[in-house]
Amino acid sequence: MRISKSALITGAAIALLATGTIMTSSAGAQTTTKTYVACNRYDECWKVREQYKNYPTDERIVIHDDTWYESHQHDSQWHWLSDRADDHGWYDKDGAWHAFSEAPPNH
Repeated sequence: MRISKSALITGAAIALLATGTIMTSSAGAQTTTKTYVACNRYDECWKVREQYKNYPTDERIVIHDDTWYESHQHDSQWHWLSDRADDHGWYDKDGAWHAFSEAPPNH
C-alpha cells in the first residue's frame, strides 16, 4: 500500500487540530471554585470556601453566596476583613479571629 506525502501531512494536520481542540475544550471545562461570604452581626465580612454550620449561635454569623458579594462589595455598610487561608472560624467585634475548636463537619 502506498500513501502519498500529502495524505500524511493532511492526516498529521488534522491530528494536531483535533488535539488542540480537545486541549482547549478541557481547559475551558475547568470549574471555578465557589466562594461564600460570612458576615458577623457587626457588619464585618470575609470570604470562606464552605458554608460552615458550626459558628456559635450568639455570634449570629450569616452566610451569603458569591452573587451577594458581587452586589455588596463596595457598600459602605460592610467592613471587609482579611480572608483567612484557614477559614475554619470567625471574627468577633474586635476583629480577633477565633478558630473552631474542632474540625468543621462536612456540609
